Amino acid sequence: MSDNGPQAPLPRETDRWLEPGKINVQVIYVLYLVAFAVGITAIIGVVLAYLNRGKGAPWVQTHYMWAIRTFWIAVLFSVISALLMVLLIGFLGFIATAVWIVVRCVVGLQRAAREEPISNPESWMI
Repeated sequence: MSDNGPQAPLPRETDRWLEPGKINVQVIYVLYLVAFAVGITAIIGVVLAYLNRGKGAPWVQTHYMWAIRTFWIAVLFSVISALLMVLLIGFLGFIATAVWIVVRCVVGLQRAAREEPISNPESWMI
């Protein structure tokens, strides 16, 4: 009987979504979409994007930049829309921001599923 000392525990399958890559990027986009019902999930998504930025394959890095910019631009649009609520056009701004977020997340999910990079991750547009 030989004892090789303590062995490292085997990695769990559920830990894969925290590692940089396709699954992590998809989780971030889904967290952004779930934020329409549970607001805090967008913050969790952007934290995951910041934690994994600069890691992984080059195509994955474009998704992290896209996700981070999506979050901050959406915050900017939301603040502007909130300020414009006084003029009653802020409602339109909130609707436009929500549509913009959904479209960017769907585009990101589709490209991540095909493991394609975002063509222009620094764009404000879609």
